[in-house]
Amino acid sequence: MKNLVLLSGTASDSHTWNLVYLQLLLEEQGYRVVNLGACVPPALLADECEAEQPDLVVLSSVNGHGYRDGERALAELRSRPGTAAVPVVIGGKLGTGGPEPLRAERLRAAGFAEVFDDDTAITRFLAFVAAQSLCRTAGTVS
Repeated sequence: MKNLVLLSGTASDSHTWNLVYLQLLLEEQGYRVVNLGACVPPALLADECEAEQPDLVVLSSVNGHGYRDGERALAELRSRPGTAAVPVVIGGKLGTGGPEPLRAERLRAAGFAEVFDDDTAITRFLAFVAAQSLCRTAGTVS
């Protein structure tokens, strides 16, 4: 069994189909997934991250406010010692005007391990999570 992935929508995003899709996609790749659902406030995300100790946090947004919501979620995660080092990625429709490379770079500079906001998002996302394939239970590379 591969890494534990904590999957979450952003605070202002009530969409769930994207989360179900990502959960199934990750599970098909052998990852264990805890799906927190939609409209997850940053404090709850950080609380769950502390409790679950995931190997990766995946934030997904389709309402166009992911750039803004992502910054808040990451700031909360980085403010806590127990979640400060966990890799966090974000993807989906993060802006109302489509992909915004400068805002994506700002998210990376803030500490996101990767930002997936364009036509290559799913392909790049799958490659990214495949590269994170350390086996959690055995402590060996799988």
